[in-house]
Amino acid sequence: MLTMRNPVRIALSLLAIVGVLGLPTPRALAHCDTMDGPVVATAKKALESKDVTPVLRWIAADDEKAIREAFQKTLAVRAKGDDAKQLADMYFFETLVRIHRASEGEPYTGLQHSGTEIEPAVRAADKALENGSVEDATKLVTDAVSKGIQERFARAKETRAHADGSVEAGRKAVAAYVEFTHYLERLHADASSSAHAHHAGHGETPESAPAQVEHDKNGNVRKE
Repeated sequence: MLTMRNPVRIALSLLAIVGVLGLPTPRALAHCDTMDGPVVATAKKALESKDVTPVLRWIAADDEKAIREAFQKTLAVRAKGDDAKQLADMYFFETLVRIHRASEGEPYTGLQHSGTEIEPAVRAADKALENGSVEDATKLVTDAVSKGIQERFARAKETRAHADGSVEAGRKAVAAYVEFTHYLERLHADASSSAHAHHAGHGETPESAPAQVEHDKNGNVRKE
């Protein structure tokens, strides 16, 4: 348990905790993993106002106690000086984002710095909510889907025409066929699933929520 008597010791302890929680990896990722993201932005406001309530929306109900405790520890350390404040804030940001990611069933690989590349679809989603229009986001996704389908179809069609030429040609045709059909299968499964299935993963269990679709290592929809 951290003692409030020695701010230097506290700061070093928090620095160690922040380091253990995860190292960043160079990849495009969801906005909530970054210092520019909405989770950290909400956390900053909460710390300044000393009110944890706004950040609770980002976690499941089962994690509320842990976040409240981390928030109170952070507030106590912040009062020990600027250096301790910076480390305490990072400790809370890391803790909040890590728990938020876990509630989504996603891995946590560390809090990324400001300016980190964000997935185009995530940027489009944020922009859509800011502008009140989903047209650009819809076009981004549908264009990518259309291109993906056409490319896989063309390869499947081409290899199929030569499938009887040799065993190797036949194998290429089968590989292209499998890729094409599984791609369509995954897209259709995702497009057909209800948004309620995602919310259920955050502690909500609506009776109407369908089971989430899972795939095996080959991309097939997993059967029960």
